[in-house]
Amino acid sequence: MRFECDYLVIGTGIAGLTFAKEVAPFGRVVMLTKQHIENSATNEAQGGIASVIDAADTFESHIEDTMTTGRGICHQDAVEICVKDGPARINELISLGTKFTRRKDEPAALDLGREGGHSARRIVHAADATGREMVRALTESVRVLDSVCIYEQYMAVNLIVPNRESASRCCKGVYALDKNTGEIHTFLSPVTVLATGGLGKVYLYTSNPDVATGDGIAMGYRAGAKVANMEFFQFHPTILYHPEAKSVLISEAVRGEGGILRNLEGEAFMEKYHERRELAPRDVVARAIDDVLKRTGDDHVWLDVTHLDSDFVRERFPNIYATCQKYGIDITKEWIPVVPGAHYSCGGLVTDTFGQTTIAGLFAVGEVACTGLHGANRLASNSLLEGLVFAHRAATLLLEAPPARMGFDDVPDWCVGDAIPSDENVVVSQDWDEIRRFMWNYVGIVRSNRRLERARRRHAMLQDEIAEYYWKYVITSDLLELRNISTVAHLIITCAQLRQESRGLHFTSDYPGENTNFKKDTVIARYDD
Repeated sequence: MRFECDYLVIGTGIAGLTFAKEVAPFGRVVMLTKQHIENSATNEAQGGIASVIDAADTFESHIEDTMTTGRGICHQDAVEICVKDGPARINELISLGTKFTRRKDEPAALDLGREGGHSARRIVHAADATGREMVRALTESVRVLDSVCIYEQYMAVNLIVPNRESASRCCKGVYALDKNTGEIHTFLSPVTVLATGGLGKVYLYTSNPDVATGDGIAMGYRAGAKVANMEFFQFHPTILYHPEAKSVLISEAVRGEGGILRNLEGEAFMEKYHERRELAPRDVVARAIDDVLKRTGDDHVWLDVTHLDSDFVRERFPNIYATCQKYGIDITKEWIPVVPGAHYSCGGLVTDTFGQTTIAGLFAVGEVACTGLHGANRLASNSLLEGLVFAHRAATLLLEAPPARMGFDDVPDWCVGDAIPSDENVVVSQDWDEIRRFMWNYVGIVRSNRRLERARRRHAMLQDEIAEYYWKYVITSDLLELRNISTVAHLIITCAQLRQESRGLHFTSDYPGENTNFKKDTVIARYDD
C-alpha cells in the first residue's frame, strides 16, 4: 500500500513527538515506530534536562561547561542556540502538563539537580524518571490531534532516495515493514524526519532499550547522507551489575547528589583520576572504572549512597530505589554493584542547526543527528535538551519555508523478488552476538590500533554474510536490526581508525594525547559528491 502525507516522522521519542506536535496544525503527519509509542530511549531517561533556570546560573557558564566537556570540537553556534533556547523549551513542556519536581521549601520553583561536568545546579527533573514523564505529556498532546496518524509496529527498511548516487539526491519517504503482517508499505512525503534515537545495542553491555539499533543513521548513510564523529560513543559509568538485570541505568544524578565510587576493597578511587572525583565528566569516570576492573580483575565496582539521608535517597531516586529493591538491594543500606555500559552516541547524521541533513527533504533530530553540540563528549543531560531544541527549530524552519510539492510517480512500490522465507534464523542471532561482542572487546572504552584492525577484519567477513542473507530471504525486523547494527559498527570502526589521537570519548592507547591536527569533526560518506 502507498501512503502520502505532509510530514513523515520516524521515531516517537522526545524529538519526534516535539516535531509532530508543532507541525500538526499545518499538515497531515504520519509517525512510524517499530514497537509502541512509549518504547524509546527518552522514556528510559532518568536524570533530566540541563537548562539555565536558576538566577545565579548563566548561559555563559552552561556554554563553557558544554564546550569544555566537548574537548574543543563542539560547534559554537549549535551550543549557543541550544543553551539559550533551553528555558523556553522547558516552559513549553510545563505548559503541556509535564510535572517536573519542585522544591519543598519553595513549591513554585523547580528543583534543580547537579551532574558531572556542570558547574552549577541546572538539571530539571521529574524525580528520577524524567524521560517517562516527558513522554507521557508529549504523547498525550499528540494523540488528541486529528492530523497525526501513528503507526505502531512499523519498522523503516530503507529511505526512498531515487537519485542517491547524485549530489542532488532527494528523499521522498521510506519503505516500512508492518511487523504484524510482514508486508512492506510505501510512505511518501516531501519531508522525512529521522528521530530514531541511538545505537547502544551495537555493544554487548548497554543502558539502551532494545529498539536502539542505529536504524536512522544506518538508513541515512546507505542513502548517501554524510555521517560524523561516530568514534565518540559515551559509556555510562554506572549500569547495575546483576545477573537478572537488563539495561538498568543508575543515573548520573546519584553521583551528583554525593554517591561515592568504591573498589571491591571499599576504597574510594576517583580522587586518583580527576580533581572533581565522582563529578568528573562521564568519559573520565567510565575509563577510571574500566582501569580499576582491568587492574584488579574484578567484575564490578560499588556505588555507595549509604552515607546520605535514607529518606532523601528514597524521595530523590524512587525508581532506582524500587528497581534495586526488586533485585534484593536496599541502596540506603547496601552499596550498589555497577559497571560501565554503552549509553550515548555523540556522532550521527550531519545536520545544520535546523536539523537538515545533506540530503534534501531529509531531517534528523535527537540522538540520530550530529548537530555539533556535543563535540567529542556529551555533557550530562544535554541530550534531551538537544532533542527539544532542534526538533523545534526544524519545525519552525519548515513552517516558515514550506517544502515545494513533489511528484512521487518515479517511486516504485517494494518488490519482494525471489526472496524466500528463511529457515536459518540462527544465522541472524549468531551474527548479532558476534558483532556486539567484538565491538565491546575491541571498540569499547579503551581502544588500540590492533584492536580496531581486528574488529575491522571480523566485521568485513560478517558484512558479506549479512548482505547475502538480506537479499536471499524475506525481510524480518530481526534481520533489519542486524543489518543496521552491522552498518553502524562499520561507521564506528572507520571513524575510530581515522582519528589517530585520544580526545573526549575516543581513547586509544597508541595515541594517548590530543593532536591539534584532529581538532575537527570526522566526516565520512558512502558516495563521493
